[in-house]
Amino acid sequence: MVSLGLVVARFNSSVTEQMEEAARDAAAERDAAVVETIQVPGAYDSPLAADRLARRDDVDAVAVVGAIVTGDTDHDRVIADATAKSLTEVSLDRDTPVCFGVSGPGMSGAEARERVSKGAEAVYAATDMVEALA
Repeated sequence: MVSLGLVVARFNSSVTEQMEEAARDAAAERDAAVVETIQVPGAYDSPLAADRLARRDDVDAVAVVGAIVTGDTDHDRVIADATAKSLTEVSLDRDTPVCFGVSGPGMSGAEARERVSKGAEAVYAATDMVEALA
């Protein structure tokens, strides 16, 4: 059984709560266990939590879910780029899959709600990576 850490961004919670539910359903479908969930303020805050989970001996992979919606500036792109880069660094530094289930940037709230499946996709990727690297 694959043991997962789950990081959930609270910002845009109307979307991320559904993403978390999709992630948990996907874990059950794959017979994986979510051993710990860490809630963080926003997607930008997820790398530190992912790193803490990736350090644990009882965590095989980490799935991160969040939603970054567009505003009046390019802030969403800056946040998404920094988050993706930092999560990749965590994965490589810890030799642990850290899978990116963050929707955005460049999406409206309505578009983000249409992509709640990103939560499940992160879990599928995490379990697939554990198998691939075994």
